[in-house]
Amino acid sequence: MSNFQLTIIAGSAARQRLASEGWRPELFTAMVGASGGAKLLGLGYLDRYLFGEYLSRSSHPMELYGSSIGSWRHSALACRNPSEAIATLQDRYLNQKWLEDDPRSPTEVVDGLCEWVLDSFLTPSDTSHIANNRRFRTHIVTARGLGLNSHQQKLMLALGMGKAAALNMINRQLLAHSFQRVVFSSGTSESFVFKDFDTEHIELNSYNLRSALLASGSIPFLMSGQRDILGAPLGHYWDGGIIDYHFDFTNCTGDGLILYPHFSDQVVTGWFDKGLSWRRNSNRNSPQALDNVVIVAPSKAYIASLPYAKIPDRRDFQKMSQATRMAYWSECVSASQALADAFIEVIESSDPLRFVVDP
Repeated sequence: MSNFQLTIIAGSAARQRLASEGWRPELFTAMVGASGGAKLLGLGYLDRYLFGEYLSRSSHPMELYGSSIGSWRHSALACRNPSEAIATLQDRYLNQKWLEDDPRSPTEVVDGLCEWVLDSFLTPSDTSHIANNRRFRTHIVTARGLGLNSHQQKLMLALGMGKAAALNMINRQLLAHSFQRVVFSSGTSESFVFKDFDTEHIELNSYNLRSALLASGSIPFLMSGQRDILGAPLGHYWDGGIIDYHFDFTNCTGDGLILYPHFSDQVVTGWFDKGLSWRRNSNRNSPQALDNVVIVAPSKAYIASLPYAKIPDRRDFQKMSQATRMAYWSECVSASQALADAFIEVIESSDPLRFVVDP
């Protein structure tokens, strides 16, 4: 089992449901997508199988909660042709490139590339389809900057982000002084009732979908963010992962299971918590919080077999030449077929818990 390509983690209630009912797609009433940028390529063919095959076996309604690239992946799932949309998103993300002597600022370059990636599959007809999709109810998580974090000017923003990091280090709840969670939703939120921060749900529609997705993936300093999104409170909107990097599952409600195709076997609540060892090991996402959650992630053995012994990440843009990065990313996407094959083995096993471990 140590060399199996996937790590499958299921909470106590989830294990009981899987044991008695098997891997029926209908068990999952919600799916979560974490922040992670280029890490979406690490899931490659697993996402393609989940979106194009597994979930298409059912027509039951699901809620999709995503921040940053998680919301982009989910928007592909809510398109008319999910398998085509997720393949297009992965291909366009992989093939980002720019002129070395581009006269634009780095922020303008990254903004342009992100719009180029998003627009590859977000057609006008699919924009309407996502906003009105009754089967897949979309929830795009963003972070609205408060105070200094409502500025684009880098010095002001740096002071605001520094203050937010310090407050978060003292207590995660203090992050609410720096950011407000704003969720763009195509329907009511039933699987998550966000109680940990001031949260506002805004109606998702054809007119604000693109801006909401761009905002949800807008890393401060790297991108410009989105300002005064239609229908939402005035202000500047940033990457949803600032608050909900991997999400806080103490906010879970309801009896349905939550499917979590993830880049890692760790669930780190917020972006500022990544470097805080005591926060990473806290009880925010304890086994009790993950009771109804099923995490499907590349195993350590699988990751060790990849080039550079890791899945793609945003740092590759700085550390590698464009040709090297694109070749490496292509290898990782091709290798991810093994993840899809492993998931098929999981769901077709006579023992539904054969490959499942506790949180």
